[in-house]
Amino acid sequence: MQTSRINPIQLLVVDDEESIRRLVQRELGGPRRTVRTADTGQKAFDLIRRHQVDVILLDVKLPDADGLDLLDRLREASPDAEVILITGHGNIDSAVEAMKRGAYDSITKPFDLDRLEVVVEKAFQRVCLQRENRLLRHSQRNVPPSHLIGESQVVQQIHYLIDKVAPTNVPVLITGESGTGKDVVAHAIHNRSARADQPFIIKNCGNLQKELVRSELFGYCKGAFTGATASQEGLLALAHLGTFFLDEIGELPLEVQASMLRVLEKQTFRRVGDQQERQVDVRFIFATNRNLAEEVKMGRFHEALFHRINVFHIDLLPLRERKEDIPILVDFYLELLCTGRSPCRVSKEVMQYLMAYHWPGNVRELRNVVERGIILSENGWITPKALPKELTEQKVEEREGPEIVSLDDVERQHILKVLEQVNHNRSQAAEILGIGRKTLYRKLKEYNLA
Repeated sequence: MQTSRINPIQLLVVDDEESIRRLVQRELGGPRRTVRTADTGQKAFDLIRRHQVDVILLDVKLPDADGLDLLDRLREASPDAEVILITGHGNIDSAVEAMKRGAYDSITKPFDLDRLEVVVEKAFQRVCLQRENRLLRHSQRNVPPSHLIGESQVVQQIHYLIDKVAPTNVPVLITGESGTGKDVVAHAIHNRSARADQPFIIKNCGNLQKELVRSELFGYCKGAFTGATASQEGLLALAHLGTFFLDEIGELPLEVQASMLRVLEKQTFRRVGDQQERQVDVRFIFATNRNLAEEVKMGRFHEALFHRINVFHIDLLPLRERKEDIPILVDFYLELLCTGRSPCRVSKEVMQYLMAYHWPGNVRELRNVVERGIILSENGWITPKALPKELTEQKVEEREGPEIVSLDDVERQHILKVLEQVNHNRSQAAEILGIGRKTLYRKLKEYNLA
């Protein structure tokens, strides 16, 4: 989750006195605060539907509504916002009642601008704290690597696609088997986008309770269903200005998919129990291990939604089809997981087992195997005894084949062979190898052959 950017405070002033509205807009408006104004309750609700609001300055008396009654309705319409009541002299009872109903504070006319600014800032701090707590509940605590690990042609192509799509706002569909790193790619897209310092909300659709899907995604109004004792914002509102990553989108109930399609097309949504649509600014990333085209044919996935989320498709190959990345991944996890303890290495035999295994759990399974190996390592070495049985009990024919060696080893052996053929005449060796003498001397020193 990234929330380092300090967004302008979205301040709404609801007062029928034009002089008050102009004063607040002139004195408090600027890069730090965006001030919008309304002279009636109805106009205030219209603004709330189109814009996220953080703090509301509410006059106790309006031409179309009583301020205290409007306070309750505004808190239902914008549950995350804090309300500061503007009262006149002699309205102490109104101020006390407002505080009982959940107002953050009250300001008496004529008010001191310095005090008003302090109260607005403190109210916004409370809003930020409440949102931060909710963001933490919907963001991964164990953040995956910031990029897909590997140097294979497959991984290079994925990096190319990420770099191209990240700066845009188009939805992205990431497919691949479980454990291939779909969440890593989603994080990389967000981190390389213009929304990198805005919220990154993650939701696994497979963990959504069917009867509560709509309320969790879109929010709900007070009294919308049994137990809805107060209005609540959904994940969409929480993701405003940021990125919403819906993992396992194939698990989203069919009856909710039409609503998600409307969000993608119009960037609007409707809370459960609400008659009014609200505006939102969210970039979507989806992931699944299902074949959504087949799901559409079987009637289990909304066809229009499939075409809408399939604007930019990134398919991740399983680890067994990019085995050249296994040594790099092993080194990465050895360094990552050995933090705070003695470094570990894998034996040559262990690497052969790792290269021969088919990895049904992909990169996630490889990490688990490395972590187990570190725990069972002896004198800083991971030996075959530290591997799970499914790796060491592979059939012999599955493990037979040419030994996997690095390019450095191949080059080292080739240089040695050429030197032996020319009786260690370095000038002749350099000529045969097609390199300069200085390059040969550098490589001899590099490979400890000098």
